Amino acid sequence: MCSVLVLDLDDTLFPEKQFVLSGFQEIDRFLLERGYSGFFAEARRLFDSGIRGDVFDRVLRSLGVMEAAQLIPELIKIYREHAPTLQLHKDADWTLRFFHKRNQLGLITDGYLLTQKNKVKALGIAHYFDAVVYSDEFGRDHWKPSPTPYMKLKGILGCDHRNCVYVADNPKKDFVTPNKLGWRTIQICRPDGEYAFAQAPLGFQAQEKISTLQELQALIT
Repeated sequence: MCSVLVLDLDDTLFPEKQFVLSGFQEIDRFLLERGYSGFFAEARRLFDSGIRGDVFDRVLRSLGVMEAAQLIPELIKIYREHAPTLQLHKDADWTLRFFHKRNQLGLITDGYLLTQKNKVKALGIAHYFDAVVYSDEFGRDHWKPSPTPYMKLKGILGCDHRNCVYVADNPKKDFVTPNKLGWRTIQICRPDGEYAFAQAPLGFQAQEKISTLQELQALIT
């Protein structure tokens, strides 16, 4: 029986940084209309330096935005709900075209529901998949590593655990559950990937590692 190829979305099929910068640009336009300039450049500088989590607060302070506390919730909403400009990794584009007529394809993705749906729409990839599971449809407690999205996808496709191959990038959450379920797990480790060199406890690591998705051609039947 052919393997069922299940893919992660962010930083597996496209660079998540594209979404981040697209969101920064949308916020920059919003703030320019209110007389504040320079958000995008400073936000990108902080992000590129490794700052995560409080970028908006830091930038608004540096720009001297007096109503920062009132603006933050609106900026978060703009960021999460904007229609992004995204492009697949070249090897991801090849992979979807190559496998979608040869194997069943599934997608499992974490993140706020509208955000993730907007990403899939922007990439134009929904038609490649036999099943798409947004873990946020079941609530925040059901994001990975919860077994819920994996079991939901298995139920939709009617496949056996032993036939599922899961390809993702984050060893901190992506692989521990499918490992326990008996799935084959593969980590995509691009040189510039966010988690390419991340350490993870025993059981959390993928069973195999690849540096390009095109390597899947030799690994999956």
